[in-house]
Amino acid sequence: MSNWLKLEGDVCAVTGALGGMGVEICREFARNGANVVLLDLDEEKVKAAAADLAAEFGIHAEGCKMNATDEAEVQAAVDATIANFGRVDVLVNTAGILRFAAMEDLPLSDWEQVLNVNLTGYFITSQRFGREMIKAGQGRLVHISTVASHSPETFSGVYSSTKAGVNMMSKMLAAEWGPYGVRSNCVEPCFVKTPMSASFYADPEVEKSRSRLIATRRIGEVSDIANAVMFLASKRSDFTTGDAIKVDGGFSNMMGDLTAKPGGRRAYADNYLKNKGVELWSDESGVAKPTDQ
Repeated sequence: MSNWLKLEGDVCAVTGALGGMGVEICREFARNGANVVLLDLDEEKVKAAAADLAAEFGIHAEGCKMNATDEAEVQAAVDATIANFGRVDVLVNTAGILRFAAMEDLPLSDWEQVLNVNLTGYFITSQRFGREMIKAGQGRLVHISTVASHSPETFSGVYSSTKAGVNMMSKMLAAEWGPYGVRSNCVEPCFVKTPMSASFYADPEVEKSRSRLIATRRIGEVSDIANAVMFLASKRSDFTTGDAIKVDGGFSNMMGDLTAKPGGRRAYADNYLKNKGVELWSDESGVAKPTDQ
């Protein structure tokens, strides 16, 4: 069972490899015996990160400078991957940016920049690495999207729109490339501590109020995202394509729970049963009731 995911020896390319999610995803691939291609903007840092990963886990890792929005750089990274490894089995798209603005104030330059990185960049890398997968008759694509692709992340400009586009692009790739043995899926995080979101959680009250919105009552970690990516990138998910895994601690299911009732939703239900003469299990069980505000 030590190689349950069956990733050992696979060649896995990761964009945004120096970012918070990218770093953990690369490490998780290496822990599972996969060879890793690290793709990011800083050539010196990405090559050093690859060398460190190879030394720590005893796998083959290569770092390539790549701007996902530059067709020539992406193709060069693909060519280098094939030259170094002979194939590519997995591509994970994690590179992304966010610019805050109300829609009436959003500069067109910010709209275009975020759209270019978050959607066009995903398309270019998927297309160029995907061509190699098509030729090989197998491959897996995993794209980092977000729960905010379904519900708007207000005052975040075009961010939600780009991620909604990623979801549909993934479905398109899954439908068109399925006959070639290539799968495409998304991971949709929400409320995860990353370098991009670190400033949000510097305030304990922010973390407390956000945790209240989540069924599991905790903020996610990058390891939670990496674990979902590993499954979709592995042969264990071979009959899953064009789909998405929400990694949000149950936040997407909380709309009803967050709707107010007199005294609080749990208290309202408890009082209803008590008035009917029903003895509550939780009163005698010693199990603390969740906070209901």
